[in-house]
Amino acid sequence: MQGKEFPVTIENLVSETMRMKNEGYRLVSMTCRQTGDGEAEIIYHFDRDLSLVHLRMSGVDLKQNVPSISGVFFAAIIGENEMRDQYDITFDGLALDFNRSLLLDEEISAVTVPMVNNVKIDPKEGGAE
Repeated sequence: MQGKEFPVTIENLVSETMRMKNEGYRLVSMTCRQTGDGEAEIIYHFDRDLSLVHLRMSGVDLKQNVPSISGVFFAAIIGENEMRDQYDITFDGLALDFNRSLLLDEEISAVTVPMVNNVKIDPKEGGAE
């Protein structure tokens, strides 16, 4: 990955994201990957004048709520809802929460979903079994 990279934590994620916005950066994308049993890493990608900056949050406990950056960059609702669908990460303050139905439609949401580590989704209850 090219560009500058800075570590962030759950505690300073929103303030660092606000700093990026104040410096004229735009949110390009977000990446999430499972790094261990019950643990993930989230990388936020920003651009300004064709220069990339990445904020890397390592060691995210999948059972712990992560602050949403959708209050700073509204477009983050797509990436955060996608991570919610695929990894069951809950984001505090998510501006628009699709409740794990952004990528899953009703007819398949009650069956095993491979992208969610074989967790079954019940749309009536809005969570994993």
